[in-house]
Amino acid sequence: MGFINGFDPLYAASGLFVGFLVGMTGVGGGSLMTPILVVFFGVHPVTAVGTDLLYAAITKSVGTAVHGFNRTVNWRIVKSLAAGSIPATLITLWSVSGHAKTTGPSNLTYAIGVMLLVVAVLLLFRPYLLKTVSRLQERHGGLSERNRTLATVALGVVLGTLVTLTSVGAGAMGVTVLLVLYPALKVTDIVGSDIVHAVPLTLIAGAGYWMFGGVDMPMLGSLLVGSIPGVIVGSLLAPRMPDGVLRPILAATLTAVALKMLLS
Repeated sequence: MGFINGFDPLYAASGLFVGFLVGMTGVGGGSLMTPILVVFFGVHPVTAVGTDLLYAAITKSVGTAVHGFNRTVNWRIVKSLAAGSIPATLITLWSVSGHAKTTGPSNLTYAIGVMLLVVAVLLLFRPYLLKTVSRLQERHGGLSERNRTLATVALGVVLGTLVTLTSVGAGAMGVTVLLVLYPALKVTDIVGSDIVHAVPLTLIAGAGYWMFGGVDMPMLGSLLVGSIPGVIVGSLLAPRMPDGVLRPILAATLTAVALKMLLS
């Protein structure tokens, strides 16, 4: 696996696959890349999380440009999410910085596995969840604009904490809850807004891991070689791809990887 300047085509291929899914669905960054690094490449979970966070920041920056060009970003949602996620990210980084290097692989692997199962369930049952919420809103009325904004900020706090700890959840969890909070918006607008919000979140969290030695830069470079073209293609295809095509496949894949991580 040794290539000139540390380039590894297997990492690049993984980046291409995950980048494509990120651009198309908003899901797959931490949900797939971190488990791939841990399970298939044997990377320490702390290094996998830190490297994946910076990988996601750069990859989703490219996706941001494409979604911005397509005008599939709701900047009000992005600002509300960031108002909660960025402070939560900084607080979480401060709390884990003292013992990140000594964190046992089994503990972090277990936490990532649990998050993957949560994400898989959300993906699989998202249509039923949305229908149930829609019926409740019809009966009792929707949220006021103020409460919707407060709920979005609260979602940002949850995402900031969970993503900083495990790199998992920004896509599937964020998109699912946003679809509940903003039922009138198109799915592509929700995905675009979620991808844009993930950029500062993962950049700050990844920079924190880099400061305490939790990032493998050669591995990051190889991942980006594949992920950048992948996210461009995925973002361009996103408006044309039905939601039901990839969702069950993603859910099954995440469940299988989660069980492997939890039972190993």
